[in-house]
Amino acid sequence: MSRRPTWQRIHDDPALLPRYLMRERVIRAIRAFFYAQDFHEVETPLLVPVPSMEPYLEVFETELEDAFGGRQRAFLTNSPEYAMKRLLVAGLPRLFQVCKAFRNREDTGRKRNPEFTMLEWYRAEADYTAIMADCEALLAYLFTATGRQPTADGRFLLTYQGTEVDLTPPWERLTVQAAFLRYTGLDIETVQDLPALEAAMAARGYTVGGSPWDELLGQLFANEVEPHLGLDRPTILYDYPLPMAGLARRAGDPRYAERFEFYIAGLELGNAFSELADPVEQAARLAADQAERARLGRKAYVVDPDFLAALRVGMPPAGGIAVGVDRLIMLFADAASIHDTLWMPGHELFGIW
Repeated sequence: MSRRPTWQRIHDDPALLPRYLMRERVIRAIRAFFYAQDFHEVETPLLVPVPSMEPYLEVFETELEDAFGGRQRAFLTNSPEYAMKRLLVAGLPRLFQVCKAFRNREDTGRKRNPEFTMLEWYRAEADYTAIMADCEALLAYLFTATGRQPTADGRFLLTYQGTEVDLTPPWERLTVQAAFLRYTGLDIETVQDLPALEAAMAARGYTVGGSPWDELLGQLFANEVEPHLGLDRPTILYDYPLPMAGLARRAGDPRYAERFEFYIAGLELGNAFSELADPVEQAARLAADQAERARLGRKAYVVDPDFLAALRVGMPPAGGIAVGVDRLIMLFADAASIHDTLWMPGHELFGIW
């Protein structure tokens, strides 16, 4: 990898510039798409007193000092989710946000940067099926907004890294259970307890022991299922086991939750829920996440009291999603890495190669 900074490479080779300007085109088109549907664009704080509680993510922590010498912990948020749900409670029926988000201890692979751009949107009186339709419509809109034209028969054919992907709705919809069965031959209905899953994975050559059920299933998913998703057409993977969906509403089968992720050309682009609005169940799940962080030896945080207070007032039924904008840009710029679309990627700024 070249160690010359991006600005210097663009200066020396102006032909690179259109790839970086794809960011402007995509973000402008995202805003136009949501404005046309009467969404409100909101801004919520990046600096917060309480971070979200995902067990496997780490945040950037700092210290806020007031003018009188008082000090308190502060954090760069890794998602505006808690704040935007409070705005659902406040009465905004449709809202979206394009913002920066931060994750510490991230690797420097082609799909990650410690500071990244996030798109989130929420619809009141909706569920995850409405968000699925939004995703299909948004990608079709971005296709034309980035200068492409449908085929004569109306298909949205995108070439990414030499492979043609058909973005035309409707996309493939696949439950997590069906995906495991198709790509691993394993029916996750038969491994609903930890000993059964450990035995099944040990038989496949995995080293197991000491990891919780959802972490082991996630490892199997990352290695044997995820590489197959969204290769020639987008895949919506839905109905995750409940332990893998801490902020999502339970599905009809209470062992599962109404969560989906969507994949295009092997890239995981978005994570969506029918939002959990029950304050008692949400508090219990956050407490479980808090305990899991402790088990993993990660920093301890309190559960966000204002988020739970808003749920107690009453959040309407809603669907919402977080989408990685840098990965969208990577897709439409036909870039192998998000670092090839960022003006100043983190590995350049901090010397991490």
